[in-house]
Amino acid sequence: MTLFDVYSLYDIEITAGKGTHVYDSSGNGYLDLYGGHAVISAGHSHPRYVSALKAQLDRIGFYSNSVINTLQQEAALRIGELSGYGDYSLFMCNSGAEANENALKLASFHTGREKAVAFEGAFHGRTGGALAVTDNPSLSSPFNNTGSNVTFIKRWDMETLAEELATGQYCAVIIEGIQGVAGIVVPPDEVLREIREQCSRTGTVLILDEIQSGCGRTGKFFAHQHSGIKADIITMAKGIGNGFPVGAVIISPEIKARKGMLGTTFGGNHLACAAVISVMEIIRDENLMENAAATGEYLLSGLSKIKGISNVRGKGLMTGFEVGDPGLRKNLLFGKKIFTGAAGQNTIRLLPPLTLSKGEADEFLQALASLTM
Repeated sequence: MTLFDVYSLYDIEITAGKGTHVYDSSGNGYLDLYGGHAVISAGHSHPRYVSALKAQLDRIGFYSNSVINTLQQEAALRIGELSGYGDYSLFMCNSGAEANENALKLASFHTGREKAVAFEGAFHGRTGGALAVTDNPSLSSPFNNTGSNVTFIKRWDMETLAEELATGQYCAVIIEGIQGVAGIVVPPDEVLREIREQCSRTGTVLILDEIQSGCGRTGKFFAHQHSGIKADIITMAKGIGNGFPVGAVIISPEIKARKGMLGTTFGGNHLACAAVISVMEIIRDENLMENAAATGEYLLSGLSKIKGISNVRGKGLMTGFEVGDPGLRKNLLFGKKIFTGAAGQNTIRLLPPLTLSKGEADEFLQALASLTM
């Protein structure tokens, strides 16, 4: 049997990681400014994280959601404490796409409505419902194109949003705290406030997809908290598990649960909970949100001074910028041993572990400047 060939791969095998660095099978070290698609929050192989997973595996790795698992409640308490959403409820699943599927389903159950609004450039996942609210037709098969209850609105067309929501047909508006796959597109604070007001006025559920932008990455636990609003449902994944596959849906107390409404086999399993609890404790005890804010500001300032790049934007350690040379990212990887992300040919995305230091940021800035001179 061979692998289904859907990934464009660099000829590099990563076999180890420590902190903000990863190492290949030949022993070469790389500064990781991409974190495996914004997944690594607490740093690679953090000793507290590794110890927590090993200790849990020695006890039990999995049993079903048909029995009590007090680790789920502990995970909920930790997330509530750090996020400021302590009065909300937690449903654990396995991925960001699954979190968004459940969020949309909950919004429809709660309102009794069928339709949803998403925005130009949105990416919410590759499964059925999540794909329906993703603005990339190339990802959809004919099966996915059999009909949709989704209306896409241009960024950030509040007049059209108001007209659509006034029809009373929409269960939800779904929006990323910061659009990641689109290239680090930050919704203005006033836009998020206006969306919140329109959703409240029309009884529409506001879903904030914080899968890339949450878990402290922007200097606050969720990116939308910079605007001072509260969402009705928030979705999380990636950084919440630091590499262990975990998704989560954070749900307003206004949305009532009933038995059988949601379900999952693997979501909230013992190992997943151990991962989440340890990540929350590391973020809290090592002040990683504060570090993301300070190092992110330092990085943004440094990037703005480098000739040959433009349109530097982002918040905290979620950064994007434009380059003139489409080969720059490959030159950073093979010439400077630095991993970065991309969005199209000319946008570089930085999504490093939240442990990134200013010294490591300097290392990157110097390498980048040497390639753009």
